[in-house]
Amino acid sequence: MSSNSNYYCSLLKICNETRNRSQAKKIHCHILRTIKDPETFLLNNLVNAYGKLGDLTYARNLFDKIPQPNLFSWNTILFTYSKSGNLSDMNDIFNRMPKRDGVSWNSLISGYASRALVTDAVKGYNSMLGDGTANLNRITFSTMLILSSSQGCIDLGRQIHGQIVKFGFGSYVFVGCPLMDMYSKAGFVYDAKQVFDETPERNVVMYNTMITGFLRCGMVEDSWSLFHSMREKDPISWTTMITGLTQNGLYKEAIDLFREMRTEGLVMDQFTFGSMLTACGGLMALKEGKQAHAFVIRTNHMDNVFVGSALVDMYCKCKRIAFAEAVFKRMTHKNVVSWTALLVGYGQNGYSEEAIRVFCDMQRNGINPDYYTLGSVISSCANLASLEEGSQFHGQAIVSGLFSFTTVSNALVTLYSKCGSIEDANRLFNEMNFRDEVSWTALVSGYAQFGKADETIDLFQKMLAHGLKPDEVTFVGVLSACSRAGLVEKGYQYFESMVKEHGIMPVVDHYTCMIDLLSRAGRVEEARCFINKMPMPPDAIGWSTLLSSCRLHGNLEVGKWAAASLQELEPNNPAGYILLSSIYAAKGKWDYVSELRRGMRDKGVRKEPGCSWIKYKGKVHIFSADDQTSPFSDQIYAELDKLNHKMIEEGYVPDLSTVLHDVEESEKKKMLNYHSERLAIAFGLIFIPPGLPIRIVKNLRVCGDCHNATKYISKITQREILVRDAVRFHLFKDGTCSCGDFW
Repeated sequence: MSSNSNYYCSLLKICNETRNRSQAKKIHCHILRTIKDPETFLLNNLVNAYGKLGDLTYARNLFDKIPQPNLFSWNTILFTYSKSGNLSDMNDIFNRMPKRDGVSWNSLISGYASRALVTDAVKGYNSMLGDGTANLNRITFSTMLILSSSQGCIDLGRQIHGQIVKFGFGSYVFVGCPLMDMYSKAGFVYDAKQVFDETPERNVVMYNTMITGFLRCGMVEDSWSLFHSMREKDPISWTTMITGLTQNGLYKEAIDLFREMRTEGLVMDQFTFGSMLTACGGLMALKEGKQAHAFVIRTNHMDNVFVGSALVDMYCKCKRIAFAEAVFKRMTHKNVVSWTALLVGYGQNGYSEEAIRVFCDMQRNGINPDYYTLGSVISSCANLASLEEGSQFHGQAIVSGLFSFTTVSNALVTLYSKCGSIEDANRLFNEMNFRDEVSWTALVSGYAQFGKADETIDLFQKMLAHGLKPDEVTFVGVLSACSRAGLVEKGYQYFESMVKEHGIMPVVDHYTCMIDLLSRAGRVEEARCFINKMPMPPDAIGWSTLLSSCRLHGNLEVGKWAAASLQELEPNNPAGYILLSSIYAAKGKWDYVSELRRGMRDKGVRKEPGCSWIKYKGKVHIFSADDQTSPFSDQIYAELDKLNHKMIEEGYVPDLSTVLHDVEESEKKKMLNYHSERLAIAFGLIFIPPGLPIRIVKNLRVCGDCHNATKYISKITQREILVRDAVRFHLFKDGTCSCGDFW
């Protein structure tokens, strides 16, 4: 081998390391000009350089021109095709090889394994055995074990393990690590531990792999024990523990270990910081998160996209969305994970409109969403009840092929459920190739919000029949449906089955559903007894639920108790005053109503103003009671007056008990007629074309009189009116409501 060949080979190595294809071609030209008959060694290095730089055409042309290719020549071009995934040419070269060694066989098997072609890889492995066991080496077994692990082929992995022992490779650390990893990923952690124990000389990599296996299987104590038994720990050992603790929800322990690692003066990488920041976000530990942020800056990791994304996520989880956006804006490199972290953060903090804006900005910056990003933005549309935008994202999911991901299809089922299109939600659910617990729960909750008790319960029973395990959210939907339909006994059965049959401990939301179930059915005293036996006191929603039913059934005694309890729990919550006032007003006790109002005024308690809105031609039109601000007010009020006359002719009688003012009857009727939801409905009747449903959203619960009036309006106009209030959906059609008589 000449010195010139060595010199050129050194230059080509530098080209490979710097990924400089054009420089490699210049060196090739220089070789052709200066060396008449280049040695095979030099030509092999040129083939190798072109292969590693991704220029397969040049690599193959050069290989074909080698006068006397040796085994290294054949292996080089074979490896090039194997690495690039060009399996057809790989097979062609392999079959033409005059001689093969272990490198040849490993390249063939690796090519199949990299494309997850298990059958072909096994066939290649068996052929290799047939050619003689002398070619077997640790790379062969490592490749087969990694393939078995990635494809979940545990039986294949066990067979390979048997041959590892048979052919004497059991003591190799290079083989032991992927073997342990395969067993732990499949949940056979004790098999992994046996491999670990039987390996005579264990290095730090084996310890790290075993610790990862323990943590993956939730065996935290075992991982701690092994970690502390290590004579030598590298930064990966510490990072493995911190990451595993975080993944097991032990955020405080992860933060403490990070501090210890820092005290030891060890080098931290992107994974260390990423796990630490995840732990801070999980605990909402803003102080520790800021300290980690400062350390990230000092160690020059701010330009790392992985760390930057973790910082954005941490600040979002700590509800410091402005900090998250500031970090995001300063990031020099952003990928889909970075954008998704900010988008999800906005959505989880109640800024759904901003989440949609971030998604649009991401696409304008040329970043394509993945399934998690698309699912998250659809969820934001669901929270806004924005069917129009959500439908556009549905179209994008179909075009991009992301609809097949369960995360996306689940989000779409939720979207259509929350937007009142329960038939579309059901159709999408039936079109899904795979449904998980979230899929079923989304549709169960959707039917429950519509008050469709029979459909909700039927779907729940089918979910159980499919062997799926309901969670806390599923039972909230089922109990709510029973409440809306007045199915008290069935509701009791489901509530008791939570612990007995499904091992789910009821939380305050489930107890609130039971309070609603009993009190809505008129069993107010029974609801009081139920509350007194609860393991925890009701929250504000629970007391408000009981108080609302006391108003409906005129139970002043329990109502006073519920109002006092609510005022003690949340002194500034107006519900306790307003609902108790309603009970007094219904009984004509106006002095007590005035006293409650004075109490509110003196304590600075303000009632949230009711408002309703409707979307038309991309613009949201908002109305409050007696609103005169709309440019279409004259048309709206004229439409309402016309409707009111027709309603009275149909038998409508205003429920004046819902008016909490001691005024003349005619004034009460007028006040009812111009509630915000009626103004929005009138706007819809004027502008939404016939045949299309009128969709209204209200920030508070629809009052009983407006609920009744909307039934009449739907019958008179023959229009479908969908109202989403603070509690549920109401689909009015032909004089009826989807919730029946249990409004």
